[in-house]
Amino acid sequence: MTQAEIIGLIKQEVKPALGCTEPIAVALAVAKAAEIISENCPGCGPWRMQSDFKLDVAVSGNILKNGMGVGIPGTGMVGLPVAAALGAVCGDSSLGLEVLKGLTPEAVARAKELVAKGFVHISVADTEHLLYVKATVTVDDHTVASAEVDPHAYAVVEDDHDRIVETSFADKILMSSESAAALGVAGSSAAPKEEQAYDLTVRQIWDFAHEAPYEDIAFILEDRTLNLALAQEGLRGNYGLQVGKAIRENQKEVFGDDFMSYAMGMTAAASDARMAGSTLPAMSNSGSGNQGITVSMPVITYALKYKVNDEKLARALILSNLVAIHIKHYLGKLSALCGCVVASTGSACGIVYLEGGGYEQVCAAIKNMAGNITGMVCDGAKVGCAMKVASGVSCAVQSAVLALRGTCIPSTDGIIEDDVEKTIRNIGTIGSAGMKATDRMILDIMLCK
Repeated sequence: MTQAEIIGLIKQEVKPALGCTEPIAVALAVAKAAEIISENCPGCGPWRMQSDFKLDVAVSGNILKNGMGVGIPGTGMVGLPVAAALGAVCGDSSLGLEVLKGLTPEAVARAKELVAKGFVHISVADTEHLLYVKATVTVDDHTVASAEVDPHAYAVVEDDHDRIVETSFADKILMSSESAAALGVAGSSAAPKEEQAYDLTVRQIWDFAHEAPYEDIAFILEDRTLNLALAQEGLRGNYGLQVGKAIRENQKEVFGDDFMSYAMGMTAAASDARMAGSTLPAMSNSGSGNQGITVSMPVITYALKYKVNDEKLARALILSNLVAIHIKHYLGKLSALCGCVVASTGSACGIVYLEGGGYEQVCAAIKNMAGNITGMVCDGAKVGCAMKVASGVSCAVQSAVLALRGTCIPSTDGIIEDDVEKTIRNIGTIGSAGMKATDRMILDIMLCK
């Protein structure tokens, strides 16, 4: 891949996200459908805040799993129904993963009212896509003055959290991914993912992180701006399980004041805030805010503790983010394998770079991570994710330290191969194909509680 293509890949996969991205994908689809009604039904008026309407949202099992127990920003509530209602009331689909940026107390009150009245229905879609949302909005035509058509619309999000592939109004298809590709439409509805070329290796990632002009990659420092603010918010408030706060407040008694505990505490604090409904955005990675937090905060905290300059930090963040994107390419957006495994592997590589390690040490760090926590399951997005994040950071630091000492899990062990690319593919195969039954079982357990 050329440098321009790699930069494009980073900008595609590393972007701000307000709230857990599975409920946000639902809010995005609903917001788009609601906008279509407003655009095509002039007689509907300001129906979002005033008229009765129904929301029918069909989602894939993985979206349901990750949306059941996670906090929705600014609401004090969890789950997909209130996220869907907010998308209808105040969502702006042009903002992508920040679709709920215009959240107001009035919008929250209206969304809660819609949920309480039973106007929001969530169901499991019959689809092979792991990431899928079809949101249908139907306005009660008895409450709409001079509506000339039956006001209902739908929008479909598929494969990526912000990729709208189809829209319809009054049973007429307005846009499909095929037509969008043919017309060269930019943005989330562009050509299907499987048509996009992918050719990247850890060697190329390493070379790019070192050779790319600083001015071309300085944008990645926004990672620090957003995720550090989220970590500080997590330490100030009483979010979720307060994992980060507990680690930071027990330095002398339990954790000590070393880099590992600092990285664990700050990273977990950001996850605490995000998963419990903070209204601050995270810088996501591969469609996941928690993954974006975990891939960046250990690197950022190292830079803070040891006073690393901006250029070196930017190159470390480029390396960590790209390694996570690379592994995620083989794993898929959603799976039974916790994204913390992928993200903390990226941060291990970033730490190796900041410590002065070379390409071989980065490969060793990836293998050490693969032999350590591959198999950590994802049992949905929720406040408890902060504990998994802390565990991943601990493993990242251990793996980096061992790699820098020349220690690497050998190819005779488990899924490790001499070739780091084969090792990465093994991780992807385990998470995407090998753990399918695990994924179904986890969802069944969650639905039967």
